[in-house]
Amino acid sequence: MKVLVTGGAGYIGSVASAELMRSGHEVVVFDNLYQGHRAAIPKGAAFVEAELADRAAIDAAMTTHKPEAIMHFAAYSLVGESMEKPFKYLGENVTNALNLLQSAVDHGVGKCILSSTANLFDAPEQMPIAESESIVPGSPYGESKAIIERFLYWLEKTSSMRYACLRYFNAAGAVPGLGEDHAPEMHLIPLVLQVALGQRESIKIFGDDYDTPDGTCVRDYIHVHDLAQAHILALEALDRGSCVYNLGNGQGYSVKEVIETARQITGHPIPAEVTPRRPGDPAILVGSSAKIREELGWNPQFPSLEAIVQTAWDWHREHPQGYADRAG
Repeated sequence: MKVLVTGGAGYIGSVASAELMRSGHEVVVFDNLYQGHRAAIPKGAAFVEAELADRAAIDAAMTTHKPEAIMHFAAYSLVGESMEKPFKYLGENVTNALNLLQSAVDHGVGKCILSSTANLFDAPEQMPIAESESIVPGSPYGESKAIIERFLYWLEKTSSMRYACLRYFNAAGAVPGLGEDHAPEMHLIPLVLQVALGQRESIKIFGDDYDTPDGTCVRDYIHVHDLAQAHILALEALDRGSCVYNLGNGQGYSVKEVIETARQITGHPIPAEVTPRRPGDPAILVGSSAKIREELGWNPQFPSLEAIVQTAWDWHREHPQGYADRAG
């Protein structure tokens, strides 16, 4: 089918776009290039450079390209920033999604995959986190995704829209030609690899006195290729009805484990500095993927931390300045 991918020039969206095309789908990338990169758009994909705040631009893209489905990745996604700028997240994230969804309904687009977040679960009662866990967003960012999920719930009841919401923590790793390049970079694995590349002196560990095996926070990491495959599986399953899935590796990795794995793979000592805890950081956050494995047969190809870090390192070594190395 033809799929409109918002944020398709970004980290996860570009990999999803490439995997969609490999699976035989047509792709229309809709991106404002705020965090995305033109060089990340897969060859052969149509490209619309525009803002989701511009309803007329969305309508024009729908009219011109006539997509049959949407994958919605485009959003502000920094939890910490959302605590400082709640209107940016509860305002723009939600309004932009509403523009997109209203245009989709008006143009008869009947399928939507929402790239959601496991930040819907601030203090889960059970770990790994299952879909049955109560939704208590941990930030305005998480709240914005929760609101969009509810919009989709009601759209299914009031229109022909079917949807899937995929909730996850940390995408990581790279595929040939496509990797992680944010400015500023906020994610642990690329930050650690920047130390190995000599682009920063050390990596900060925010607290080493948590109730975990080595005292540092434990988090979920999913390879970006496996994440893209989950989105495609969910898209192709929508004929059976709408669905919601949590994604995770089931065990998680600590900050110290990530750093030590990067040391082994890069051969760099990677100095680490322990600093005070960040407010609001839970000790462990790990998602369960039991439901999507059972219902859709999702089977991650890169489940190990070593594979995730190795692919990220391969990409960062080849592109030490990110997509700037491919400009022009």
